[in-house]
Amino acid sequence: MLTKKQLDLLNFINKRMQRDGVPPSFDEMKDALDLRSKSGIHRLITALEERGFIRRLAHRARAIEIVKLPESLGGQPLGFSPQVIDGDRPDRIPGSAVEVSSSGVAELPIMGRIAAGVPIESINEQPVGIAVPGSMLKGNGHHYALEVKGDSMIEAGINDGDVVVIRETSDAEEGDIVVAQIEGYEATLKRFRRKGNMIMLEAANPAYEPRILPSGDVSIQGRLVGLIRTY
Repeated sequence: MLTKKQLDLLNFINKRMQRDGVPPSFDEMKDALDLRSKSGIHRLITALEERGFIRRLAHRARAIEIVKLPESLGGQPLGFSPQVIDGDRPDRIPGSAVEVSSSGVAELPIMGRIAAGVPIESINEQPVGIAVPGSMLKGNGHHYALEVKGDSMIEAGINDGDVVVIRETSDAEEGDIVVAQIEGYEATLKRFRRKGNMIMLEAANPAYEPRILPSGDVSIQGRLVGLIRTY
């Protein structure tokens, strides 16, 4: 049997992993459960792990895997595995944006590098391609890929050198990880927040302060839907 707080936390983690492919931060868990400190979250996480509902993965930032769900939450995890492809980097060939396919493999253009740190220019004139599974491409519209430069999103499971898969969109919901273009030319990969009439671009690394900017200075270029990692 789970307590209400344990059940609420498990449900929150499961929904966020289904949406983002990575678990929420401890700060986000604390806010969602309206707790005063992260120590309460640590106790709840430990209790869920001891009862076999989750598993913490060693040597990875914020890595939690949902093993099972109680019947009240459906019995099966909605999406405990992040959309990450490990392996050798495939040969890159020129490509262009493609429509979503429901199965098989789609080729996406790698449009350049995106900063997970200080904003940098992100788009190259001559894109090269990378193959991704069709199941990684969520929703309608066009997709493209960017190579991550920097460590500001490591607690969201995004490392320097990863390739992120982005769905083109100009809209973002609270908490989405987005490609944000700043003042028309710089781009960065950050979590999107609204703060009154301002927009906050939030890192997933305590070494980086959030940036709060006028809404007119920020345009959303796309939302993160997948991640490809090379070793």
